[in-house]
Amino acid sequence: QVPLVESGGGSVQPGGSLRLSCTPSGTTGSTRTMAWFRQVPGKEREGVAAVGTDDMTTYADFVKGRFTLITDNDKDTLYLQMNSLQPEDTAMYYCAAGRQGIPRWRLLMKVEYDYWGQGTQVTVSS
Repeated sequence: QVPLVESGGGSVQPGGSLRLSCTPSGTTGSTRTMAWFRQVPGKEREGVAAVGTDDMTTYADFVKGRFTLITDNDKDTLYLQMNSLQPEDTAMYYCAAGRQGIPRWRLLMKVEYDYWGQGTQVTVSS
């Protein structure tokens, strides 16, 4: 398996920012599609943002203009910069790794991802 280690979650007030980090083991991550998903209790896990092996990115409509994916190839780390956070962004956030060549229209589908991290909690409240 490809261990994925997430960090950076926490509590923040509405309008605040957080940066999540995801580090796959070794150099395996550089050959895979990487993504962030989130889930709240009782709901389906939903795609937030993804970057393919060709550096093509896609974002869910509900985060466009607020969240940004940042890749650091030197550190083999994927970041999710989250700005203008709102209470509805409260969720467990998961990093995921999938195969190369996932079509763009499928990048936010959880079924395309084989490996998952343990998750990091993000809570937005006043």
